[in-house]
Amino acid sequence: MADNPGFVQNEQQIDALHQRFEAQREAFVANPMPSADQRIAWLDSLKARLLSDQDELVRCISEDFGNRSADETLLAEMLPTVHGIRYTRKRLRRWMKPSRRHVGLPFMPASARVIYQPLGVVGIIVPWNYPLFLAIAPLVGALAAGNRVMLKLSEATPQTSQRLKDMLASIFPEDLVSVVLGEADVGMAFAKLPFDHLLFTGATSIGRHVMRAAAENLTPVTLELGGKSPAIVSSDVPLEHAAERIAFGKTLNAGQTCVAPDYVLVPRQRMEGFVDAYRRAVQRFYPQIEGNPDYTSIINARQRQRLLGYLDDARDKGAMVIPLAAECADRRMPHSLLLNVDDSMQVMQDEIFGPLLPVVPYDRLDDALAYIAARPRPLALYYFGYDRREQQHVLHHSHSGGVCLNDTLLHVAQDDMPFGGVGASGMGHYHGHEGFLTFSKAKGVLTKQRFNPARLIYPPYGKALQRLVYKLFIR
Repeated sequence: MADNPGFVQNEQQIDALHQRFEAQREAFVANPMPSADQRIAWLDSLKARLLSDQDELVRCISEDFGNRSADETLLAEMLPTVHGIRYTRKRLRRWMKPSRRHVGLPFMPASARVIYQPLGVVGIIVPWNYPLFLAIAPLVGALAAGNRVMLKLSEATPQTSQRLKDMLASIFPEDLVSVVLGEADVGMAFAKLPFDHLLFTGATSIGRHVMRAAAENLTPVTLELGGKSPAIVSSDVPLEHAAERIAFGKTLNAGQTCVAPDYVLVPRQRMEGFVDAYRRAVQRFYPQIEGNPDYTSIINARQRQRLLGYLDDARDKGAMVIPLAAECADRRMPHSLLLNVDDSMQVMQDEIFGPLLPVVPYDRLDDALAYIAARPRPLALYYFGYDRREQQHVLHHSHSGGVCLNDTLLHVAQDDMPFGGVGASGMGHYHGHEGFLTFSKAKGVLTKQRFNPARLIYPPYGKALQRLVYKLFIR
């Protein structure tokens, strides 16, 4: 193995990884409770550099994808990232204040409060599909909570990862924020470090390995996974409304979004109308895709081949595939609808993560909800219908990480709501205040001073006062 240059290089990377971790741990011990002013200064520096590097970041992301719409990067990455920093900065002092809690009468006089203490060293594993937002959003939460942070960036977006590494190194010392690059073996070594918290965003299959690695150190994890997020079209919503909003959520980033609608449930009698409305919406967004700078490419040849394999498998098993544009010579993959699908098809088993949309008929709303309930719980659920009773029925009879009523995706960008999965789609939350809490230890503190009436109930037991206490408070 020593004769293998690649092995030696990775071994050196892994050794460096452990050294960086120890440096961060030592730095945290030296400054375990950074002030609000320090944390705000970190956030201000980060925001200023993001804005100054904006054009270069957009360019790097586009080159990594083969083509990523500049507007999609601005809308889906820069906008929520910068807005999230502003939101956090404005509220951070309030979040850091200890919260007063009630003390029961038998334990008086005393006071109780909860203080929010940094955890220590936080690890963040970043996927390739939104390499800026999914790196910086959790970084903001971890820094706001006062932690040291290590980020493992994706090897599938090399230019963006290198640019972020250089950018963050110019703002923060390595014992505060450290960026790690490398292949899958470096990523697994990263997950095995004894972090005080580990956040992973990515595929469910990889999430299992990450959680297993973290368990060796009893490292708490936040897993943002994904799954097959359904959209339900009601029996009376205008099809143009539903189709346009679903099409936006599915075509953004060419469907390479963890909360993209993965399949659509449509009333059986409305199937033809939905297909027509959906086709019109997509073709209005993208009259052509060949050479269209607005249309994002599939990230790499391997992912494109995976999606083509879904199409071949579905056709072979009887699905009707409706392409909504002509084939391209590059990785801009045409959007397609799939009808007559069933559970034997791979496209109905795996998270699609691309511009393919199965359409499944249903007869009653409860049938659609039963279909969803029979499958692993998704990261998002979308319902299209304006009847408020039906909206409540869907909310009360479904489980998912988050919900949009009459829209898609946009719940993720709301800083005042938690974001996270449930069951197979993940665990834990972050964004906004929930991010601050995830990366903090809420430590309960009970305070008593000189006067201590509790000594009256100390042993030896059997005293009259003790019997009186039992009579008053145990009933």
